[in-house]
Amino acid sequence: MNLIVAVDKNWAIGCNNDLLVSIPADKKFFRTETTGKVIIMGRKTLESFPNSQPLKDRKNIVITRKKDYNAKDVTVVHSIEEVLEAVKDYKSEDVYVIGGGEIYKQMLPYCDLAHVTKIDYAYAADTYFPNLDADPEWELTGISDEQTYYDLVYEFCRYERKK
Repeated sequence: MNLIVAVDKNWAIGCNNDLLVSIPADKKFFRTETTGKVIIMGRKTLESFPNSQPLKDRKNIVITRKKDYNAKDVTVVHSIEEVLEAVKDYKSEDVYVIGGGEIYKQMLPYCDLAHVTKIDYAYAADTYFPNLDADPEWELTGISDEQTYYDLVYEFCRYERKK
């Protein structure tokens, strides 16, 4: 299973249920990686999308504790066990965890590949991703050239779980 995330220099990912910044090349990378695939997210992540609508051309799976939660064109599950059951018939490389903070933390043990856009800036934030650089189970296996968007500097990084 994969995960895809954009983090700032402190591994922050969001504030007030929104992304820290919107970088067109990062959005394009996300779209390219996840289109035609399965995406796993929390309820708040789904609700942060325009009109709380699922992302098109993907199988959207939402994890929520709300037992009566219902959303159009998504598969709703209520536990990690249920989400693992829901994706068991898909190839692991076709499944992406896309957030938010709690879902990343809970799903990280099931992921072997992480696509991390690292932004060289520290934002005010209330949601964080685990620091993979400090996790001995993960190693940086690829990094893009430095990219810029106006005055922001960022890199696309690839982390893999050590075998």
